Amino acid sequence: MENMILPVLLLSFLTLSISNVNSKQESIYEILKEHGLPMGLLPKGIDEFSIDGTGNFEVFLDQACNAKFESELHYDRNVSGTLSYGQMGSLSGISAQELFLWFPVKGIRVDIPSSGLIYFDVGVVRKQFSLSLFETPRDCMAVRSYNDDVLNGELSAEALYKRKYGNDQYENLRDVM
Repeated sequence: MENMILPVLLLSFLTLSISNVNSKQESIYEILKEHGLPMGLLPKGIDEFSIDGTGNFEVFLDQACNAKFESELHYDRNVSGTLSYGQMGSLSGISAQELFLWFPVKGIRVDIPSSGLIYFDVGVVRKQFSLSLFETPRDCMAVRSYNDDVLNGELSAEALYKRKYGNDQYENLRDVM
């Protein structure tokens, strides 16, 4: 009987330790809030992510997707960057649509929170949005990866047409030609 007590205590201790580790795991949305960023910068439903002590993070989505705000944002399957208070820098995996073109988002910065503004750095320009647009995570519509549509650094006419009108419309157009 005494031989059975030690394994049972050890098993109980391990079970409690594992459940404590899982309950302490914060969501990526809570981490964004702690860094002065709105939770809606990333799409709804992210369970898998990593972040290190220096703020380098990586988020893993089930599939590439688009979310609609004032304009449309595209999220690759993997989004990475550096998180610091009020900003995300060195971003990879997020693109913003302007007219018919997609631009990689290089960084996101919250202005003074009371201003209600957030800025997206898309290279040559900074796009300004209302902070309230990003208060809650948005549903994200599954799409082919943006990188799947790139040919020699440029979007093909076929990819642009499919993106705008969908695969069915494109197939109908091909049948007519």
